[in-house]
Amino acid sequence: MALGPTSGLAATCAIGVMAKAPRSGRSKTRLCPPLTPDQAALLSAAFLRDTTGNILEAARAAPITAYAAYAPRGAETLVVPHLAVGTDLVLADGSTPAPAAVEGFGRCLLQAVEGMLAHGHAAACVLSSDIPTLPTRLLIQSARLLLAPGDRAVLGACDDGGYYILGLKRAHARLFADIAWSTGTVAAATRARAREIGLDLVELEPWYDVDDAASLARLSADRVGYAAPATRAVLARLAQASEAVPA
Repeated sequence: MALGPTSGLAATCAIGVMAKAPRSGRSKTRLCPPLTPDQAALLSAAFLRDTTGNILEAARAAPITAYAAYAPRGAETLVVPHLAVGTDLVLADGSTPAPAAVEGFGRCLLQAVEGMLAHGHAAACVLSSDIPTLPTRLLIQSARLLLAPGDRAVLGACDDGGYYILGLKRAHARLFADIAWSTGTVAAATRARAREIGLDLVELEPWYDVDDAASLARLSADRVGYAAPATRAVLARLAQASEAVPA
């Protein structure tokens, strides 16, 4: 259950993973092939478990509250079983009012930020669900930067031109306006929007998201970053199943 605005959270940073219920044929479809739809849904569930677990790990070193920013409304019972225990919920289905230039996924991101800030947090971050191995230290760094005095944004870019995290102390709608979502220009456009409104933007170390066959192969091969135990367990099962298939 989400916390209310009187919960005394003024010195905390909320970090919310953008979460969809793992469903065969509707989750991680860009990983099919090499995965089957059922396998992709299984991996999606593991990503959610590890990402929320990673946020809670970061909360041991910094004043962080973990959220799943979920959609659609009514999907709570489908999302909660895949979250680490201690994760709160905030709706992010794009249904709340937003400026006309904020469209598509941008409306969901803005709603998530607004919702977390409305609970009384001093800052809020939206986090990708495709980064199970993101180093915990980057989540800690995000919170500490945002909780320092002064208004600023924190951005962590991905190798493909998107971003894995965006953190704010105020819900600056302009950062989500006129963005071509799911393209390689998202991070660059976000930087441009920050310059337009004169917002200090602090950039973190880049990381990679797992959303296609090449990045899945990278995930399977490397051992850097967060341990991601649920993801590693699923990958091991998939590797065993592949080896069992006759040539």
